[in-house]
Amino acid sequence: MKIALIGYGKMGKAIEEIAIERGHSVNLKITSANLEDFNENKIQESDVAIEFTNPEVAYGNIKNCLNWHIPTVAGSTGWLEHKAEIEQLTKDTEGTFLYASNFSIGVNLFFELNKYLAKLMALHKEYEVSLEEIHHTAKKDAPSGTAITLGEQVMQFISEKKHWVNEPSANDSDLFIKSIRQDPAPGTHSITYHSEIDDIEIIHTAHSRKGFALGAVLAAEFIAQKKGIFQMSDVLGL
Repeated sequence: MKIALIGYGKMGKAIEEIAIERGHSVNLKITSANLEDFNENKIQESDVAIEFTNPEVAYGNIKNCLNWHIPTVAGSTGWLEHKAEIEQLTKDTEGTFLYASNFSIGVNLFFELNKYLAKLMALHKEYEVSLEEIHHTAKKDAPSGTAITLGEQVMQFISEKKHWVNEPSANDSDLFIKSIRQDPAPGTHSITYHSEIDDIEIIHTAHSRKGFALGAVLAAEFIAQKKGIFQMSDVLGL
């Protein structure tokens, strides 16, 4: 499989390493220094595109890939106000698109655990739920896409919570997601249910980018010959 990497920072390099280990090739690497190579002719040589850039350019990059009929795996966060539009474009072009706020296999298992715990806790109103995420200071968006996904999952079951907020709130319907930026930070997400009697907490901590990179390559392998809109739960059979 030939992969186009849209974004060749630390994550892009980690994806390339895993892709080559798994017998694939990276035939196109797009950075801010060679944007002229991000065009329809060049990308047609690729079987799939993996997009890991930043919130400012991710939406345009994804839109271009879909308009050029390239199956696209998107890992950038901070652009999700356009997600419905991208999904409609995927349908209109009969294309292929997979977005994940986090590609780590462990995190996607953690998502399932989070939903199950929220379902259990929904009947126990004495517990107050909150989330916390810790990342390196170079991360531009807050809260993280993973934290937003976790928060949305909690709100599916804890009906009292209507909106997530990134600052402490006196409104009982707000779900507080605390964002901490510090170096070094491996990437940690935690969900805590607090009561006067006790706390229940689940935590996921990433030790390296390797898990994210592997998940992105697995996603690319999964969608390369398919049409439609997919999630990591489809890739992992969850």
